[in-house]
Amino acid sequence: MSYQFDNIFAKADKGEPATTGSIAQAAPEMPPEADLVFARRAAHEVLARGGKDVSVPWENPRSGAHGTVTPLGTDYRASGLVCRDFLASHVSATKEAWMQGEACRSSADKNAAWDIRSLKLWRRT
Repeated sequence: MSYQFDNIFAKADKGEPATTGSIAQAAPEMPPEADLVFARRAAHEVLARGGKDVSVPWENPRSGAHGTVTPLGTDYRASGLVCRDFLASHVSATKEAWMQGEACRSSADKNAAWDIRSLKLWRRT
């Protein structure tokens, strides 16, 4: 096997940038459903508490993955429902992910169950 460097060196001599290649990063993907089950339970728990500035940890003992769920902001109304956003982390042996979610309940009753309506990868803007 041989490599040709003459094009690279010729470009450098002319003051042109030499492109040698790049490594593409894998697109982020959602954590496995087996881990998300535990994250969703933690979301239900922390939202039922109704407090601010509190996080609930979660862990999947089978995979070793873990994280936390933290409510964001305060309750708001959407389509006649009481809703709240939250942020969930997922840490495994090989990667880390952050997810943004929305949960709603059908009434203002503090004992009403929260239904997680969305959970998606969080993208920093």
